[in-house]
Amino acid sequence: MSIFTSNFFVAIATVLKYALTFYMWVIIARAVLSWVNPDPYNPIVRFIHHLTEPVLQWIRRRLPVVFGGIDLAPVMVLLAILFLEHFVVASLFELAAGMR
Repeated sequence: MSIFTSNFFVAIATVLKYALTFYMWVIIARAVLSWVNPDPYNPIVRFIHHLTEPVLQWIRRRLPVVFGGIDLAPVMVLLAILFLEHFVVASLFELAAGMR
């Protein structure tokens, strides 16, 4: 029974790791797009905006992350993603390894 539980935790950790990595790249793309003034009607730009704006807006409402016109909310999200990868995902992998 513990091998199934162990594999379940490995699967959860792997999916979470890939989801966090994907979202990290989307946040980076959003930051790069903010530097070049893209066409707001481009479907890719709209997709990236709709995917990132809820999280970035949540950060902006709770923390003063705009200094001198520079928005540091993407940096805060990237730091949170790195924390989740190194704490939660690593802990799930360690938990799974301990069950074997």
